[in-house]
Amino acid sequence: MTMISLGGSIGTGLFLASGGAIHSAGPGGALLAYGLIGLMVYFLMTSLGEMATHMPVSGTFSTYASRFVEPSFGFAIGWNYWYNWAITLAAELAAATLILKYWLPGSSSLLWSALFLALLVGLNLLSVRAYGESEFWFAMIKIVTVIVFIAVGLLMVVGIWRGDGMGGDGFANLTGNPFPMGMLAVLGVFMAAGFSFQGTELVGVAAGESEDPKRSVPRAIRTIFWRILLFYMLAILVIGLLIPYTTEELASSDISQSPFTIVFEKAGLSIAASVMNAVILTSVLSAGNSGLYASTRMLYTLAKEGKAPRWLAGVNGRGVPVPALLVTGAFGLLAFLASFFGDGVVYVWLLNASGMTGFIVWMGIAISHYRFRRAWSAQGRSLDELTYRAKWFPLGPLLAMGLCAVVIGGQFVGGLSDGRVDWAYIVASYFGLPLFLAIWLGHKWKHRTKLRPLQECRLDPEE
Repeated sequence: MTMISLGGSIGTGLFLASGGAIHSAGPGGALLAYGLIGLMVYFLMTSLGEMATHMPVSGTFSTYASRFVEPSFGFAIGWNYWYNWAITLAAELAAATLILKYWLPGSSSLLWSALFLALLVGLNLLSVRAYGESEFWFAMIKIVTVIVFIAVGLLMVVGIWRGDGMGGDGFANLTGNPFPMGMLAVLGVFMAAGFSFQGTELVGVAAGESEDPKRSVPRAIRTIFWRILLFYMLAILVIGLLIPYTTEELASSDISQSPFTIVFEKAGLSIAASVMNAVILTSVLSAGNSGLYASTRMLYTLAKEGKAPRWLAGVNGRGVPVPALLVTGAFGLLAFLASFFGDGVVYVWLLNASGMTGFIVWMGIAISHYRFRRAWSAQGRSLDELTYRAKWFPLGPLLAMGLCAVVIGGQFVGGLSDGRVDWAYIVASYFGLPLFLAIWLGHKWKHRTKLRPLQECRLDPEE
C-alpha cells in the first residue's frame, strides 16, 4: 500500500516539472510551493485514511461524497475521477512514445502506443495482486533513482564529489536571491507542485481490495507524507543549489535536459541521459498502470451503485472488473491520435484535458471528511470507535479546502505573460471545472437531490 501511494506520486512531476518550477520561481519559491502543497497532501491523506479504514470501498471518493455530502456531488466526483485517470492513461501512453523516440527516432508512434496499452491492460487483467506487484517494482526503481540523486547531489554541494563546474559552492544559489520572481511566481508554481503529488490518493482506492485495510492503510498514511516530502524537498533543494535558476535547460521538457540528467552529467556520469530516460519510461508506465487501475475501479463502483450502466459492474473469477477495464482501456486509444497530429501535440492536448480534475477530487475528499466527522458527532458516535483518527480536525480539511481553492484560482496567473492574457492557456487549464459543474448540476437538476442532513448520513459500510 505504501509503495503504491509513494510510486503513484513520484514521476515526471519530479523528474521534469521540478526544473521548470525552479526556473519560474527560483529555488526558494519552488521549495515554498512544494512545501505548502506537501502540507495540504498530508491533511488530505489523513482525512482519506480515516474514512478508508472505517469504510474501505473501491469507489472511495464517490461513495463518501454521496453518503456524507449529497448524491449528485458523489456522482460528479466519481465520473470526474474516472475521466481524470482515463485521460491520464492516454497522456502517459503518448509520453511513453515520446520517450522511446529518444532511442528510436524513426519508429512508429502507433506501434509503441499499442504495445504499451496491451501491456498495461494485460497486467490489470491478471489480478489485483499482479497490479500491486508491478507497481511495487515500478516504484522501487523510481525511489532508488531519487535516493542516488540526492546522495550524489549533497556530496557535490559540500564539495566532496567534484563535478564539472559544479559542487563546493555551498548554499550560494539559495541564500543569494531565493525568491527572484516574487510571490506571484510561487502561486504560479502551485499547480505544477500539485500535479507532482497527485496519485497519493490511490491508497484510498486500493484499500477496497487490500487484505487488511484497517492495518495497511494507517501504516501507509503515517509514512507516505514524510517520505514524499523528504524525496521532493531534498531533490528540489539539491537541484536549486547545484543549478542556477536562470539556466534555460531547466524549463525544457526534453528528457535530455531533465535537471536529474544535468546533475548526473555534471557529476561525470556520462550515461545519465540514457539511464534517466529509462527511469522516466518506468515512471510513465507506472502512472499509466495506476491510472488504469484507479479509473477501472471507480467505473466499476459507479456501475455497482447505479451511477453507470449495470453491465460495467461485472467481474471475472479473479475479481477483476473486466467490462470496466476494457471500456477504460479504450480511452488509451486516444494516444493513437499521435500518429495523425504529432506526438508532442497530442500529449499536451491530453494533459490539458485532465488538468483541473485532480484538484477537484482533492477538494471533494476534504469536504467529505469534514462532513463525515460532523455527522459522526451529530449521531452521538465516539471518536474511540474509529480505527484511525485524522489529526488537527477541523483545521486539516479546512486548510486543504482553502489551498485547493488557491491552486484552482491561481491557474489564471499562469495565463498572464508580459502584460498579456493567454486565453488559450486559461481555457485549457480550466476545462475540467465547467465539465465537473455541468455533471454535478445536471444530475442535481434531474434527480432533485439535496444536501444530506448530518443525522441521516450513512456512516457504516453495511448501511
